[in-house]
Amino acid sequence: MSDQSGIRYPFAEPPKSGEAIEVAEGVLWMRLPLPMALDHVNVYALDDGDSWTIVDTGFASKKSRAIWTDLLDGPLAGKPVGRIIVTHHHPDHVGLAGWFVENGAALFMPRVPWLMARMLTLDPHDVPTAETLQFYKRAGMDADEYAARKTERPFNFADCVVPLPLGFNRISEGDTIIIGGRVWDVRMGNGHAPEHATFWSRDDNLVIGGDQLLPSISANLGVYATEPEADPVAEWLEACERFMPFARDDQLVLGGHKLPFTGLPLRLRQMIENHHGALERLETHLSGPRSAGQCFTPLFKRSIGRGEYGLALVEALAHVNHLHKAGRATRTLGEDGAYYFQAATDNAPETDI
Repeated sequence: MSDQSGIRYPFAEPPKSGEAIEVAEGVLWMRLPLPMALDHVNVYALDDGDSWTIVDTGFASKKSRAIWTDLLDGPLAGKPVGRIIVTHHHPDHVGLAGWFVENGAALFMPRVPWLMARMLTLDPHDVPTAETLQFYKRAGMDADEYAARKTERPFNFADCVVPLPLGFNRISEGDTIIIGGRVWDVRMGNGHAPEHATFWSRDDNLVIGGDQLLPSISANLGVYATEPEADPVAEWLEACERFMPFARDDQLVLGGHKLPFTGLPLRLRQMIENHHGALERLETHLSGPRSAGQCFTPLFKRSIGRGEYGLALVEALAHVNHLHKAGRATRTLGEDGAYYFQAATDNAPETDI
């Protein structure tokens, strides 16, 4: 199956729950459900001989544990999991890593994702903090959405991530690692998540891309209360450009969502061009002062429901932050507590509080 862009999908259908598809010798592709619009996460098992290395784990839930039990007894042939590799700190990728460690696996992941996941798991809240509420205000959150979130229990890592162990094995940029009988080069992405690990096989055409390399959807680039001045768009674009010399048309990319694909050079160019296009539309939209919450239309070109609102807001903020930091937009603090961005002109000086 292929689309007309030249990106191809060698496997037309994903594995069913509790089943696995062998995408290369000794490499199994499996899926776990997620309780959101993007309703699945891909996980992979690589055969190390007497044990398995698992890449990413899914949410911590009774359903996920039950599916993993079926996988371990079935497609994974009863062999133990000797190692867990986590590509980045998001809960659908790190959620059950601690559970596997409790059952004897060693944990491998980059340092920043380990610190982020461990910190966030240990920091649950019943209601949003004052700092988070100010962040919502500064982003220009819709008034009804703000009123609802002010008293609701916020998303907590502790609700879907097993606590990580005190110790782990660090994966770093430029490392080589042997997984499943192959030698892999470690290259770090950024933007979607800090220090996102990707793995590029020296022995064949495999690339493990996590959420850094996805075929048909855009990874969320979000700004959060933990770092409200961040510029993940710049970090994402830099990573895409840096990966280009290593990308080949024949590489089979194993992403964190959707289907494995080939055509990585084209996909990297698409991801770069998509964000440059979004920034140009946004700059036109900022002919007058607008908050991040007023910038959904040029970025997403569709209506945003409540279930998508949070991700849309943090991505809109990421893009206006990028224009601001690049000198393409000014920023002023309104009397309502929201930041307002406007396309930069010679007679529109910046006021930043």
